[in-house]
Amino acid sequence: MGQPRPGGCAPPRDYRHDALLFDDDAQLARVAAPFLRAGLDDGDAAVIATTPRTAGVLREAVGDHPLLHVIDRHDAYRARTPTAITTFRRLAEQHAREGGGQVRVVGEVDFGRTERDWLEWQRYESVINEALADWPLWGLCVFDTQRLPPPLLDSARSTHSVLAGPDGRAPNHEFVDPAQYLRGLPVPVEPLEATAPRLTAPDVSGFAGLRRAVAGELAATGADADIVEDFLLAVDEMVSNAVRHGLPPVSLRLWTAEDRIVCTIGDGGPWWDDPFAGYGPAHGDDLSRGGMGLWLARQLCDHVDISGGSRRPGDSGVRVRLTVRLR
Repeated sequence: MGQPRPGGCAPPRDYRHDALLFDDDAQLARVAAPFLRAGLDDGDAAVIATTPRTAGVLREAVGDHPLLHVIDRHDAYRARTPTAITTFRRLAEQHAREGGGQVRVVGEVDFGRTERDWLEWQRYESVINEALADWPLWGLCVFDTQRLPPPLLDSARSTHSVLAGPDGRAPNHEFVDPAQYLRGLPVPVEPLEATAPRLTAPDVSGFAGLRRAVAGELAATGADADIVEDFLLAVDEMVSNAVRHGLPPVSLRLWTAEDRIVCTIGDGGPWWDDPFAGYGPAHGDDLSRGGMGLWLARQLCDHVDISGGSRRPGDSGVRVRLTVRLR
């Protein structure tokens, strides 16, 4: 999986995003434990959101402390990236309500089993440089060099502005500006798109009839009712976005397979180039202003891919592909 070229180090903001690439437990403890202890000594909360093995190493090295919290990494990161962002924002809010300052987090992402899964969390590691920029959080993301494949270690270097090591923190000159990094990530090929769709709507004109048609195809898959309802809501939101904000024609294509459902929604609007879209409501905490469609879709689907024509004058068209796994 190709990576964008380095773009230099970013200026610091409230959120610090460090990486530790460790070779063994001793190196992990030598760097991450002092990071946690220093925060605790300053009255910061400290959170460990890692594998049980990593958490055990750090708990033994740090010892007990009332402000040290160990949480299962799947409870912290959840299955989908926007939910992980919300989790860490809530940690900061909770500590602030209790009169505290910064929250230090040692985190260890579960990138998943496939390169397709990796991509979502590679995006996440870059997105949070912006999504958490104004939050009183200090993240130390740890990466086991003996377990993780080279593309994920390369990604770690590209998405963290500071590298932590036994000799302290150092600016990371391999760090890539998040917008540049995200634009450089590939849109994976979906083999189902080379086959005939189960449903095609080349020019959407009515929501009610289309929703019934999509719901009928989804019901025929025999998938879990909650998965079907979530996916149908995501499709509704993306069709609504295309009709309201894009240009005609708005189109929809739907594929189903034993292991996944895929739907693409396209429109004829101009190139849309916001690599951070959908990782929070478009208008922040003011949900009354709308702007939640893509944010909801990212929480309801396993993969959301956005693509379009080239950036050359005259080219147009935006396409959103939604994918949900059935097993």
